[in-house]
Amino acid sequence: MEFPQWVQDRVIARQGCLHPYDELPAARTAVVVIDMQQYFTLPGYQGECAPAREIIAPINRLCGAVRDAGGVVVWVQTASDNADVFWSHHHGVMLTPERSARRLETLRRDAPGFELHPDLRARSTDLHVVKRYYSAMAPGSSELEPLLRGLGVDTLLIAGTVTNVCCESTARDAMMRDFRTIMVDDALAAVTPAEHENALHGWMLFFGDVLSVDEAAARLKPAQAPRKTA
Repeated sequence: MEFPQWVQDRVIARQGCLHPYDELPAARTAVVVIDMQQYFTLPGYQGECAPAREIIAPINRLCGAVRDAGGVVVWVQTASDNADVFWSHHHGVMLTPERSARRLETLRRDAPGFELHPDLRARSTDLHVVKRYYSAMAPGSSELEPLLRGLGVDTLLIAGTVTNVCCESTARDAMMRDFRTIMVDDALAAVTPAEHENALHGWMLFFGDVLSVDEAAARLKPAQAPRKTA
């Protein structure tokens, strides 16, 4: 992603360089793929983000590179079970009754909308996490943070959809939990290009790095004992 000069100037003034991570030790790195579910990727669903279908191939490539280097792949999926109770403000105020009912019905764990897009190359050795809120790192949302800590992971590559909602929310919380956090530009999608770009401008200015799939893969330092894949 090519950042405007004013963004580059402010980032360099703050941290001394545009991209702070020359190497990404694969043994301590996870790619966290957010919400690439049928509810968010397929036509006809209320949560459809059509551009998310265009990032399936880049996500598969990124996950393959991380696996091959000995890193971790985590698939994060949103579930709506009981969300009208534990997230009553969102469902009762921020959604119309019709939209609330559709979300509750089509994003349950046992609904087709919960499933990952069929073209994603998830492996049996990958990890799966279910979240309740936009951010997988928010208190009570998921087990993502303790899972990563237990694996010795301190570096995250964030991919998925939607860039400026669940992906950015998870990434910001991860950064503030002291993870080195990188948004992977061409493995992220928002409803409009403007939303995607504006989110990454704000992210770059204050929170972490932005790299492409190729740039992230080139920085991976293979683990001494690569993790086996199925």
